[in-house]
Amino acid sequence: MLDFIYYPVSFIMWCWHWVFGHVFGESSAIAWALSIVFLVFTLRAIMFKPTVKQVRSMRKMQEFAPEIKKLQKKYANDRQKQAQEMQKLQAEHGVSPLGGCLPMLLQIPVFIGLFHVLREFKPGKTENYFFSERGVASYIDADLFGARLSNWITQPAEELAKFHVDRITIALVAIPLMLLASALTHLTARHSVSRQNPDAATTQTAMMNKLTLYVFPLGVLIGGFFFPIGLIMYWLSNNGWTLWQQRFVYKKIDAEEAAKKVVAQEKRAAAAPKPGQKPTQPKKRPVTAKPEDASTEPEPSGTPEATPEAKPAQPAGGDKGGTQIPGLISDRSRSKKSGRKNR
Repeated sequence: MLDFIYYPVSFIMWCWHWVFGHVFGESSAIAWALSIVFLVFTLRAIMFKPTVKQVRSMRKMQEFAPEIKKLQKKYANDRQKQAQEMQKLQAEHGVSPLGGCLPMLLQIPVFIGLFHVLREFKPGKTENYFFSERGVASYIDADLFGARLSNWITQPAEELAKFHVDRITIALVAIPLMLLASALTHLTARHSVSRQNPDAATTQTAMMNKLTLYVFPLGVLIGGFFFPIGLIMYWLSNNGWTLWQQRFVYKKIDAEEAAKKVVAQEKRAAAAPKPGQKPTQPKKRPVTAKPEDASTEPEPSGTPEATPEAKPAQPAGGDKGGTQIPGLISDRSRSKKSGRKNR
């Protein structure tokens, strides 16, 4: 029924077992354990971008958390109206609530598929989806400190007899892995809660924090009694990846936000006046002079020498040659007054 999930999961696991089988041996428990671990890493790497979008969406929702609280108080008695206003607010800020749940939802079919594939590695099986009879036998023969990856603590005794193992040996291998997986689940939730905005805290948020901090790790610990050792390894590697990914993504986003703040501060500092400098006044537009009337000419003033184009005055008698001799006018004027003739 869910073959569209089982075949891809078994194929990715088969590819990694082919790689590590050439290094550690086909029936080596290390090769099979690494194939499960790298199956997780492959799927989580595919979902890396959606996970980053989820983190960014959560950060944006924390920014306008006070507005959400106002809507919750305002429409406390009208759930339908409250939901409509919340959708409008999320659309304004470009936040999709489904986008934040997508990576988590995608992990559910992967977990179901791997759980089914690992439990199908049983003695007498001729195939297991992408694995042939030889691959099934190789997985069953893989010895991890005396236990098999297909075994679990509460497995029926008749099935344990087929693997030739006892329950105590399985518990000694499974319980340390269960404790480590549970601790990583708690540390992952703790890191996520520490990044939350206190102003965004609500009753629902506090309840979810308690579930992720204590109930989920306890569920991993209890579930380990009923899950194969191979599936506990999946849980362990998945939580280890999640913890690393959270630290990496949050560090990257913090660096981006810090860079944006530095750029904004530099712009404000460049626009602000320097110490002791007066604020610049707006420049006044120059007043254009009106053209003078061409019909009015300036009157000449002063002596004839003031006007460069003025011609010298001609003597009354004039000179026959038409040339003026300097000092002639003054000599004749003196001769008339004195009654003497010029010689």
